[in-house]
Formats: sequence, C-alpha cells, structure tokens
Amino acid sequence: MLALVTDRSAPEGIALSVVVEPVPGPAEALVDVRALSLNRGEVRSLNTQPQGVVHGWDLAGVVRRPAADGTGPGEGARVVGMVGRGAWAQQAAVPTSVLAELPEAVSFETAAALPIAGLTAVRALAVAGSLLGCRLLVTGAAGGVGRFAVQLGHRAGAQVTGVAASEERARGLRELGADEVIAELEAGGEAAYDVILESVGGASLAAALQRVAPRGIVVAFGNSSGEPTSFDVSNFYRRAGARLYAFLIFDELAREGTGAADLRFLAQEVAAGRLDPQISLTVSWREAGPAITALLERRVLGKAVLTVD
Repeated sequence: MLALVTDRSAPEGIALSVVVEPVPGPAEALVDVRALSLNRGEVRSLNTQPQGVVHGWDLAGVVRRPAADGTGPGEGARVVGMVGRGAWAQQAAVPTSVLAELPEAVSFETAAALPIAGLTAVRALAVAGSLLGCRLLVTGAAGGVGRFAVQLGHRAGAQVTGVAASEERARGLRELGADEVIAELEAGGEAAYDVILESVGGASLAAALQRVAPRGIVVAFGNSSGEPTSFDVSNFYRRAGARLYAFLIFDELAREGTGAADLRFLAQEVAAGRLDPQISLTVSWREAGPAITALLERRVLGKAVLTVD
C-alpha cells in the first residue's frame, strides 16, 4: 500500500512510498483510509521520528476488517478514528476504543478533522467541569482545538474570550460563539478567568497563571511558542485553590475510556449542524508537503485535511 513516510531528504520531511500493510491486533479494526487531517503537534515532531515510519493521528474511512474480538463497527462501516502513529496511509489498524461510526450526513473529509482537535477540546473542557456561567479563556483560539473549544464552551453556557494574534487569524471566532476576542493575554489585566485553555506556553502561560480566578483552572495542552515559562509563584499563591493541569490527549483517553463515545458525540453534533470543524484547507495527500508548510506558517485557520486516493 501507499503511505506518507518520514524522509529527511524530502523538503517537508515526508514522501509518498510503498510500505507493508498493517497487521491489526485483536481489538483493532483494519480501516481503508479516505481522509486524514494534520495537527501541529504531529507535523512539528516529524524531524524526531525514525526514518521511513508512517506518522499521523487522525483518519476517517471504511472498515475493511472488523476487530477480531468483536468490538467496534462492522465491515463496511463509515468511521472516524485515531491512532498513535500510522494514519497517513491507505490502510490503518485502529483501536476500537477510539473508533466511531459516522452519520451519513458527515463526509470523510469533515470527519477527519474531528479526532485530535475535537477530542482535545471536549476532554480539556471536561477537566474543568460545569461551564455554565464561567468565564472561559482560550489561547490559540484560531487553531483547530481553539475553534472547537470556543464553540463547545459557548454551547455549555460559558462567557468565552478567544485569544488570536491578528484580526486575520481571529476571523470567524465571534460567529462561533466568542463573546470577546483579544490579540494577547496580558499578565497585568484586571479580568480573572475561571477556566483557561492554554496552548501557547512561554509568556502566555505565565500570564494565564496570573489571570486565573481563585479556585479556577489552567489546562495546559501545548507550547506552540516553544518558549520556557517563568512566573511569580507568590502571585499564583494569592489565587487560592487555583490549579495548573497538565493535559495530554492520549493519556486522557486511556484513563477515561471515552474516545469512541466522544467521537460519536462530535460526529452527531456536526451532522445536526451544531458544530463546525472549521476546515480551511482540503487537498490531496499528494500535496501534503505544501499543506504541512501552510500549517506550520499559520496560514491555516482551523483545520487542514488531506484526501487519500
């Protein structure tokens, strides 16, 4: 079969190549991949992967062979799922714990945008608990996770503030449910937030720790700035009961066991017209290199999707 494999000699670090088909485990379904989506975390880690491996997390397609243990969707089912590695291929072995059947109204391209970004937003907000009446701030609001979090937070009754670096990046956030859009979270501001989803790191995380409300929570799930964070811990003390929560989506799903159910929820919300994955780039996987570059250069608002042929 064909797959996108890591190739340090290629301009973007990947190349389309022939590889051996995956062999599913007992609780894995073999899926013919029809579409996949790109995430900043996976593309930024390309240069740390071994040469010649099939990378990738998000996928949507059709079940070729159901899991041997009888779990998950049956043969021929249209599905969305995720893997720790191996999504960028014509076939993937997908654990049924993170595999869900798709409503007919949801296309493969739309579904492929859901797993990592959508599940991160769902689970990160779940860490915070009830959002009704809360002040929610989302850094990196223009990205894939951010746009899901704005919509889901608004639907849950939160007053949502989105942080986006420019007007162009912020385009559409108010329509998705953001009550306020700001260009930067300043450490010295007056407003305090009950819940902060933080993915920028560096000075942004430091500011979040000074702007979180007493008994509030900062859920840190990324470091797109690549910078270390320094902050005045004595200021954090004054926010009695406030927490900093280290979030990793694969760990959350393994512990909570909600992957398949959460994916079904996301797909049903999309089918009902209540959730927009915000896909701004859809191209063939044969154009994966330029798509990766566009994502890394922040020229993608929301999600980038690749179709598999």
